[in-house]
Amino acid sequence: MSKANPPQIPVVVLAGFLGSGKTTVLNHLLHHSGGTRIGAIVNDFGAIEIDAMAVAGQLGDSTVSLGNGCLCCAVDASELDVYLDKLTRPVNDVHAIDVIVIEASGIAEPQELVRMVLASENPRIVYGGLVEVVDAAEFDATREKHPEVTRHLGLADLVVVNKGDRVDAVERERVLGVVRAGAERAAVVTASYGRVDPEMLFDCRPSEDRIGQLSFDDLHRHDDGATDASHTGHLHDAYESVAFTSEAPMDARRLMAFLDSRPEGLYRIKGYVDFGAGDPRNRYAVHAVGRFLRFYPEPWPDGGEPRLTQLVLIGAGIDAAALRAELAACRGGTADAPHAADEHGMWGVLRYVQDKGDEADADETAGL
Repeated sequence: MSKANPPQIPVVVLAGFLGSGKTTVLNHLLHHSGGTRIGAIVNDFGAIEIDAMAVAGQLGDSTVSLGNGCLCCAVDASELDVYLDKLTRPVNDVHAIDVIVIEASGIAEPQELVRMVLASENPRIVYGGLVEVVDAAEFDATREKHPEVTRHLGLADLVVVNKGDRVDAVERERVLGVVRAGAERAAVVTASYGRVDPEMLFDCRPSEDRIGQLSFDDLHRHDDGATDASHTGHLHDAYESVAFTSEAPMDARRLMAFLDSRPEGLYRIKGYVDFGAGDPRNRYAVHAVGRFLRFYPEPWPDGGEPRLTQLVLIGAGIDAAALRAELAACRGGTADAPHAADEHGMWGVLRYVQDKGDEADADETAGL
């Protein structure tokens, strides 16, 4: 009986200038993980590792602390791999954690951190996105002192405008407008006290039905418009999860046109794609975060289950109905698109099937 490779562990880079609330966000994620096992790499700047102490009690043996310098200049990619190996080494062929969060120091360079993750030679990890935390109350002062914040926003896959409770509604909307303009296609959410819904980053209810970072149970709950009473009063923007399933194989050209032009605010895409009879042995796991995109061919599992395309999409400010319609239009099997993955049609997909360690292509694919 064939067995697919275990899913790779997403590595999320959590960045933001000093005082923006990164450690508060991380602590909130740890306290509201819903069973998701989180490993963390905490990078303080200074001899006393305050941030590491703040989160160590929650992580136990699943934390790596790097003091006395910025991660982006204190270690290189090979050294980071040592820490990633410690956190991702399986026990009895089972991953000990589900997601890794690298909390950067307040003066780290996010682009270099992302490059280091993409350059990793650890086959058990995959880039999980850059989350940039912004202080709503100090945004203008921070940008005046550190004009590079605008560039950092442009690199982010998700921007958290934190401390939204410290400004009134008019000021909050003004800051959000400036952030969205600088963040280009990134999803933007607001938060108070670092209360970011963990489902924006990873699946909080691991189950057998999980597809990547989100389970289908969660998807149906969001699609039905249900709300969680525990979130009442939070200032984060509404986000939406979209589930798409197709019994008909997908047309490679059409799907790649959709993926290459995915809309603003669409933060994550994860799942499996059936491209049809032209490649009967393989399904393609797909992982997209922000502008980063990868396909991973793997054997279909034995057992007689139907061969389906199953995708999860999550973002802020997205049009769920339009996304479903666009994906439905990517199906094959019509008169002008037969149930087969022709060689030329698959070229667009194969651009994003990458061997580990190809740093140049990795940087280009991530838009860095």
